[in-house]
Amino acid sequence: MSDGGQDPSPASQTPSDAELDGVVNKLQCSIQEWATRHELWFDCGFQSYADRVEGEPEDIPVVTILYFNGDLGRALDGDFHGLDMEFCELLERQGFWYERNDSFSAHIYPQDTSPLFQPFLNRENWQWVCGLIQQDVADVYEELYSHFAKRPEDLHRLNWREFETLLFRIFQSQGFTCELGPGSNDGGIDVRLLQRDPLGDILTLVQAKRYAPKNKINMSAVAALHGVADVEAAHKSIFVTTSNYLPSARRFAGRTRIPMTLATSADVRDWCRDASEGIIRDKSKLITPQAVSLLLQNLAHRDPRIVHASIGYSVIMNQFAIILKETKHAALLMVIPSQTISDDGYGQRGYEVPEIGAACLERLTADTVFRAKRSLYNGKVRYWNGRNLYSPWDGVPKLFDLY
Repeated sequence: MSDGGQDPSPASQTPSDAELDGVVNKLQCSIQEWATRHELWFDCGFQSYADRVEGEPEDIPVVTILYFNGDLGRALDGDFHGLDMEFCELLERQGFWYERNDSFSAHIYPQDTSPLFQPFLNRENWQWVCGLIQQDVADVYEELYSHFAKRPEDLHRLNWREFETLLFRIFQSQGFTCELGPGSNDGGIDVRLLQRDPLGDILTLVQAKRYAPKNKINMSAVAALHGVADVEAAHKSIFVTTSNYLPSARRFAGRTRIPMTLATSADVRDWCRDASEGIIRDKSKLITPQAVSLLLQNLAHRDPRIVHASIGYSVIMNQFAIILKETKHAALLMVIPSQTISDDGYGQRGYEVPEIGAACLERLTADTVFRAKRSLYNGKVRYWNGRNLYSPWDGVPKLFDLY
């Protein structure tokens, strides 16, 4: 490793996650030691971008987030003579820089010229993709498919349950009615597929094995799947593995009475590519202007489909949006304009409400329709897009304060 602590391995090698963790740990220890020496380390700590933001990665990787509540924030604001510049120099010596994100945190980034810039970005994108492996998110977040279409070798990095869930989502994208198994005591079947057909529904059973490349599937594993398919009177079966098959397994699959497909990572890559190409990038195209117009006409004053977020750093601003589409874990939102109902005469402080009307249709563009993760907190729904937290508007005018 160089004196700057930037490169944990030869330039020709990609650093491992453990090596990247080592770089981050060294950086965090130096920051804590510096803050402690200046009696600033109170109510402070570090979090990863994935844990604290839970949003889409930025174009520049955030290696760690420093959070604080007290004098450390004031020092970074320049309130203590010279400490802000001293902190910048501390990061720069190790190949990093920072930017205040809000009143309580700062994002720390690698310098553009750092050999670790791309490895950190790759890891951040990987953490984001793993967070999308849920049952009903991928129709909104195409990154789940496009990642594995480009990097099928990363299927080995998933745990067995994530691999099963990914296959479940892929088959859903192909138009199947799917049932994801419980993950244990599933009778040897991970996913059940039902294809509606005028001549009768077609049942396909899927067995998934996330194995290392050298651990090939033998005949007994394939025969077990065929046995379950026979007992359940299935019409087809699919064995999917991240490794490959022994010749005996392929010969057995070729002789089964119930047609069996043996799939590998290459097949999953192709399935992901097809699914990714079928997802619309411009999210505003997922809903027609007619549907939005009808939605606007049916909105009541206190409608849970109207949501609100307080935004701004050192000022108070509001953003209103409407829910265009939502599932259990994801949602599409569209920003709508606000209307000032009272102010201080200068337009700097006052109250505003959402403006619901024909003007909203002009907002149906790629720039104003965005994705958010949907969750429940204390029984109340909320939507998080990585920057702002939205919740149903309560019908009360909201304060804005630009002072």
